Amino acid sequence: MTNVHIIYSNDYGIALFWQKDNVMLSKKMQLVFRNTGLNLNHKEVVVFSKNITSALTKNKSCRDCKLKGECKSILLKTSEPQVSFAMSFKELIPWKDLVQGTLFTLELAEIIKSLNN
Repeated sequence: MTNVHIIYSNDYGIALFWQKDNVMLSKKMQLVFRNTGLNLNHKEVVVFSKNITSALTKNKSCRDCKLKGECKSILLKTSEPQVSFAMSFKELIPWKDLVQGTLFTLELAEIIKSLNN
């Protein structure tokens, strides 16, 4: 993967910026999990993070369900109103880590950049 800059990854997926001619294309980032890639800007990732938190909160009863790893009864909204993901409670946990880890890494980079200026 020489043409990407990895922002954050976990066992579930990866967040990255594409590079072209050794220049990072940082207006949008790619969040990849399973067979899906989402191309989002920073603001859209923040909204997506809130959607994940909301889905987990609204479906607390799934936490103790015996089928939480099998049942894909939670609909996760995306920044595109026509697209949502059917997911299990168990899948949402690492997805939340991926998105929040990505945001944390980006915000930390901004803080470091501002301290160096």
